[in-house]
Amino acid sequence: MADDLNLIGADETAYRLDLTAAQLKVTYGALRSFFDDLGHDEADVKAVAREVLDKLPGEHEIRAIDLGRELARRRAARDEG
Repeated sequence: MADDLNLIGADETAYRLDLTAAQLKVTYGALRSFFDDLGHDEADVKAVAREVLDKLPGEHEIRAIDLGRELARRRAARDEG
């Protein structure tokens, strides 16, 4: 049973995720909001959230994503198909 708990090593990649620009912007915003709401009692969780944020593009790149434009492109592609 203990072997079942150690299927993924501490430093092994557990999952890869491909995101569209719109999905990236929403994910970054949600994770950033979560990170900002964590308190001192949750330092361990905050550290892990920071590690994930550090893997994402920076704030300036995320701000450059126009969510309205990306959603319009998505709708247009859906309407064409």
